[in-house]
Amino acid sequence: MIKYRYICLTIAAAAIVSLSSCNSTPTAENPATPSANSSAQVAETTTHSNHGGKAKININTAILSELDKFEAQLGVPALSNKIQANRPYASPEDLVSKKVITQEQFDKIKDAVTVQEVVLTGEPKDVDYMTKLGLMKGHLLVAQELLDQNQPKQAEPHIGHPVEEIYVDVEEQLNERKVKEFKTTLVSLQDLVKSNPKNAKVKTDFTASVQSVDGAIAALPEAQRTKPGFVLQVINGLLDAANSEYGAAIADGKIAAAIEYQDSRGFVVYANDLYKGIASQIAQTNPEANKAIEASFADLLKVWPAAIPPATPVKTPEEVTKLVKTIEQNSQKIIDKTSTQAQQ
Repeated sequence: MIKYRYICLTIAAAAIVSLSSCNSTPTAENPATPSANSSAQVAETTTHSNHGGKAKININTAILSELDKFEAQLGVPALSNKIQANRPYASPEDLVSKKVITQEQFDKIKDAVTVQEVVLTGEPKDVDYMTKLGLMKGHLLVAQELLDQNQPKQAEPHIGHPVEEIYVDVEEQLNERKVKEFKTTLVSLQDLVKSNPKNAKVKTDFTASVQSVDGAIAALPEAQRTKPGFVLQVINGLLDAANSEYGAAIADGKIAAAIEYQDSRGFVVYANDLYKGIASQIAQTNPEANKAIEASFADLLKVWPAAIPPATPVKTPEEVTKLVKTIEQNSQKIIDKTSTQAQQ
């Protein structure tokens, strides 16, 4: 069975951090403790995301790669599947009562666990939308590399992931933004790569798939898509996903999961492409932050010398996390500054 993986976006996770103050007084519409069959929903309407907050993962709705963060942190094999198999949870503590993990293990991750779901609106919703499409782009970028290297079996999952893991999460927004359906295009491409990868139509269908994702991104106003503060939030979401996938790829100092390695490569490559589009603006207003971000990206890109994993990892997951955090921290300075200026 194909392993489903979807990364919870930083924009949504940061919003959850403030939920305790929102839920201090239980109501019928917003209960303090959700039922076992549903997660409490809280609307998030802020127009600025605090990426400094710890990401919280909804254990009732998260897909496997999001749960991989717990698996990597605790070092428990197949923990993601075990969490998913024991749903639903009425509270985070159910992870212990249902014997998914021990109390000692729960204490290590409890600050990152939630059963509450954030409903995004405003700019956070737009960031979420573009980040999900960015994840699709990352998958397709690495799929293209693998096809160019005559590796259709390795390329096929990266064509399938946008359909199987991401499309369903962005479909409602695509409809709202009146974007033409392109799931059929992606499925057709995946089927063709599976059955007849040498068919000349693969190249045509691949181009159509990429253009469809680009068209969906273009549904956002150009002014927004090129605004540094907005793009940096998207970049941080992509890098958070890449960091998680890379951590899941490494085991005992070796690259044990090529797919996760390739996922993370695609996300970092696309995040770097996005940064190049706003680098000149940031260099003018925040030269020191720009220098730090560009240096960290240069080091990050060395981690994935090619789509085919190297025999030995270039960097440890901890070293990759440090580089991602450096980009995030410097991005946040720019985002905060931009937000402050907009409010003045």
